Amino acid sequence: IFLSYAASLVVPRVGEVTRCGTLKKFDGVSFTKSLGTVVTERLVDSALMLLFTGLAFLAQLPMFLSFLHKTGTNLGDILHRFTGTGYLVTFICLVAVLLTAAVLMRRYALFRKGKDMLREVFEGVLSLRHVGNLPLYLFYSVLIWVGYFLHFYIAFFCFDFTAQLSLGAAFLIFCVGTFAVLVPTPNGAGPWHFAVKTMLVLYGVAEPQAILFALVVHTIQTALVVALGGFGWLRVNLSHKC
Repeated sequence: IFLSYAASLVVPRVGEVTRCGTLKKFDGVSFTKSLGTVVTERLVDSALMLLFTGLAFLAQLPMFLSFLHKTGTNLGDILHRFTGTGYLVTFICLVAVLLTAAVLMRRYALFRKGKDMLREVFEGVLSLRHVGNLPLYLFYSVLIWVGYFLHFYIAFFCFDFTAQLSLGAAFLIFCVGTFAVLVPTPNGAGPWHFAVKTMLVLYGVAEPQAILFALVVHTIQTALVVALGGFGWLRVNLSHKC
């Protein structure tokens, strides 16, 4: 895990591949099947994050409604700016992409040869059925995200301009920042800063202070990933030699 996080700092999204390659090299685990388990974990993580974000938004809904009222923002006006022609063009583009992908998969042998590999990946995805204690697995998954959040929330008490923010506000900022990390940049650099800064400003933090918070917290988190990645690399290689 530490190796995969550190690898993603060098090349975004390569961490999952690094994880599967490490398992194959040192433990003899099938690369494609372990990749399938990664897909399963990402599906579980995505479901949890959607659930958490929905709950966070509902809990903070009064604040957002107050903000919209004070600023005179009308969501209906914003949505109406996207015309019927715009919706039609978007739909046509999506259909064109799907048709192109279908034609490529039928025509090129490369896709046909990849069927066996996809089958193994699918077997890995279905590995969730064979988990001995599924409720415990899901409970641990929730605890992992709780740990991630607490790792972020503790930083709020390091600055006087964020220490007064509520737990609910911090949780919503965490959720929005997590979705920003989906943009393929090293450790979410850039999108994460923008998301966290914007949310802090929304909660009344001055923009320079919000930028400072995002820079300091992200730098420390990245340094931690580098340190743990180095430890993981040494640990794996030394264990293998022994």
